[in-house]
Amino acid sequence: MSNSKTQKYIEIQHARVHNLKNVSLKIPLKKFIVVTGVSGSGKSSLAFDTLFAEGQRRYVESLSSYARQFLGRINKPEVDFIKGIPPAIAIEQKVNTRNPRSTVGTSTEIYDYLKLLFARAGKTISPVSGKEVSRQNVTDVVDFILSFPSDTRLVIASPLKPKNGRTIGEEAELLMQQGFSRLEINDEIKRIDEILKSGTESFCKGNCNIVIDRIVVKNDDDTQSRIADSVQTAFYEGHGECIVKVFLNGETVSQSFSNLFEADGIEFEEPTVHMFSFNNPVGACPTCEGYGKVIGIDEDLVIPNKSLSVYQDAIACWKGEKMSEWKQQLIYSAEKFDFPIHKPFYELSEAQKFLLWTGNSYFEGLNRFFKYLEEKSYKIQYRVMLSRYRGKTTCPECKGSRLKKEAGYVKVGKKSLQELVLLPVSELKKFFNQLKLNKHETEIAKRILIEINNRLEFLCDVGLGYLTLNRLSSTLSGGESQRINLATSLGSSLVGSLYILDEPSIGLHPRDTDRLIKVLHRLQKIGNTVFVVEHDEEIIRAADEIIDIGPFAGQHGGEVVFQGNHSELQSKPESLTTKYLTGEEKIEIPKQRRKWTNSIEVIGARENNLKNVRVKFPLNTLSVVTGVSGSGKSSLVSKILFPALTKILGGYGERTGHHDAILGDYKMLDAIEFIDQNPIGKSSRSNPVTYLKAYDEIRKLFATQQAAKIQGLKPSHFSFNVDGGRCDECQGEGTIKVEMQFLADVFLLCESCGGKRFKEDILDVQYKNNNIDDILNMTVNQSIELFSKGKSSTEKKIAKRLQPLQDVGLGYIKLGQSSSTLSGGESQRVKLASFLAKEKDSPTLFIFDEPTTGLHFHDIRKLLDSFNALISRGHSIIIIEHNLEIIKSADWIIDLGPEGGDKGGNLIFEGTPEQLIKKEDSYTGKALAEKLE
Repeated sequence: MSNSKTQKYIEIQHARVHNLKNVSLKIPLKKFIVVTGVSGSGKSSLAFDTLFAEGQRRYVESLSSYARQFLGRINKPEVDFIKGIPPAIAIEQKVNTRNPRSTVGTSTEIYDYLKLLFARAGKTISPVSGKEVSRQNVTDVVDFILSFPSDTRLVIASPLKPKNGRTIGEEAELLMQQGFSRLEINDEIKRIDEILKSGTESFCKGNCNIVIDRIVVKNDDDTQSRIADSVQTAFYEGHGECIVKVFLNGETVSQSFSNLFEADGIEFEEPTVHMFSFNNPVGACPTCEGYGKVIGIDEDLVIPNKSLSVYQDAIACWKGEKMSEWKQQLIYSAEKFDFPIHKPFYELSEAQKFLLWTGNSYFEGLNRFFKYLEEKSYKIQYRVMLSRYRGKTTCPECKGSRLKKEAGYVKVGKKSLQELVLLPVSELKKFFNQLKLNKHETEIAKRILIEINNRLEFLCDVGLGYLTLNRLSSTLSGGESQRINLATSLGSSLVGSLYILDEPSIGLHPRDTDRLIKVLHRLQKIGNTVFVVEHDEEIIRAADEIIDIGPFAGQHGGEVVFQGNHSELQSKPESLTTKYLTGEEKIEIPKQRRKWTNSIEVIGARENNLKNVRVKFPLNTLSVVTGVSGSGKSSLVSKILFPALTKILGGYGERTGHHDAILGDYKMLDAIEFIDQNPIGKSSRSNPVTYLKAYDEIRKLFATQQAAKIQGLKPSHFSFNVDGGRCDECQGEGTIKVEMQFLADVFLLCESCGGKRFKEDILDVQYKNNNIDDILNMTVNQSIELFSKGKSSTEKKIAKRLQPLQDVGLGYIKLGQSSSTLSGGESQRVKLASFLAKEKDSPTLFIFDEPTTGLHFHDIRKLLDSFNALISRGHSIIIIEHNLEIIKSADWIIDLGPEGGDKGGNLIFEGTPEQLIKKEDSYTGKALAEKLE
């Protein structure tokens, strides 16, 4: 490798990974570079499968031979050579964890610093008196005594506390044997031997203290040493408590000291780092064990449709011949306490809703009903019924904070850790900016606060100021997850590295793109090379250098169409990117917006930061829900609308977000489909051709070939999921998994079948000179061309089933490509294609979560054509989106905001794009104005 001091470029020679066609280029170091091009042109192949893969391979080769023996062989990318590659870090869109314990706070390391801050600089505050709990020591007592003038008389004592069941008399006798001679009883000092001679202990019913020492204050070393020894003895005999009585000017001053960590009669736990960790038994809430959720009765399952009244069976568990007795009990007695049984549930007052659960002297409420089911749970029908209404609910003990209550007594700046993790990052940043600490605490917390403030600032800079540290990592979108990793990378302050990012603008409102560009420039300016796969116009324009891969997708891509800066890009007419940037090609504004009469209305949406929103979603139109990141779009659509309609239409579904009711024309719908960016299958065998059910027909076609008939082969022999025709060594996977001890598993090509998945005799069967492996390695475009020329009904059926993949811009993917290699946007479009392929036209509401992920301008045009095709067949579409090309093409826009987090959650606007640009307080309207000119 070239010397890093003189190396100015990463030099790639003849890269041939996937569809790259002998790509050779020089990538300047310490620059901000954007690689763009249509979907499937080879951007990710260059960025991740070539550059990053080679960086990783070199890292493994840098390890000792002992370490490498556990790693096996990591294949070198198909490239002649790569020179000058620095350490590579890939930040992808994928949500890296499904761990229910991983939060924004833990993944950004902010929570680790907060734990340290509270353990070292936190003050424990008593919940009874609100006073600070502190532990006093011998020095504190000595300093108190020496604060009095010389010759002051005082007594050092400790409370008499009999041990091991002894009486006071027995204890006093033992004390005398140990050398103690006096007790203080009700403020009067008496000798122990005299008390014992009296033969009674009745006068010890008042205050009874052991006199440890009687001292006259002197400022000499001997006296100070004697005082310290006596105080130490007092703490021991008094089980941590010492009493000092000072006789001054005829008055007695009494002061108690304790070396126990207690106040108001409560002994507190001293703060440690583990006390604030919900992943440790020491700090985790004992009820939910640090998860923040417990299995309990879910109100949304008990009352799924809140627009119904009690009389109309709003309470789902009170249906049926036997269970309706509970409902009848309420109905017949409702007049006696004025309960409105005909009023929709969402219109009931909080007191009335509470009454339904608690009941009263006239009827037994839901709490008693579920207790009755538990008592009868030995009967299977009651046990099944009880399980039907159980779900994950917020832990009643810790209220979702995950920590035990004792951790909440420790405060920094009058706030507990539980309170801080529930604040939006932007508010948390203000809190720490305004935090006032004393001199001692400042010294302790100085370095910790620098790390916390830096990381909070980076999170705000990448547009994530609306998140809370308690937010689960698994609930983040791919874009949010990637920007958190970006903020974490900034916090680590690495230099001289190659950062490879996959569309960091995903999920980011156009308003925040400038902030993201500043962050990327900052990463570059500290000495890193930033290599970004991106389609966003603003980010492309901001790059130091642009690499355009194309000109088209799949086999028609894989070439470097252009490399240079933005001004030079204008002179490349063959580049699709250029055509859209210059306006030569553009996505046309619809000539007219669709009119609508039917709609679905959400009333009183209050999930997360939504502020009692009431909003209409038109049917038979293309509706877009937009707003800045964190404004409440996903809360409204995916947490309320989708699960609520799923329950209404199907009678079951996941937990529904807080809202009052769903009204409108939902009876016009037969189904609802949520098409997100999750993989199309969890199995490595899952691929597009099986997902669209086209592989069944392909197997039938191969079974009809002459060579198959001679061998007696059936369609099942051409399946890699069952025994018969598949390779026995790799079980139809095509690869062998080598398990690693401390790194990710490595997959190597199966030596038996050479990665072709099938046995030799199966591969001998050919259709038009192509065996089953050749077909699976064809792109969608190639296979449609092949099968559409056939005359049989099976061939035509295959071509017809694959056609929707081409329609949604996925003509470049291979039929047998593993679903795990598809990006989130590609997976989403495969799902869309599967719905386009279905013959049935029953009215369906389709919900898409940012379908433009990974799409070039040219592909967005194809996607819009697919949406219009669905609507023309009587379906309805709702899209959560920031892309202005989609927003300008919408029939109806719902804009939430104005900001993210606590400052969001309001309905800013609902109407057409032309009306939105007139709305001055809408960030979306301002960004959209240029597109509608």
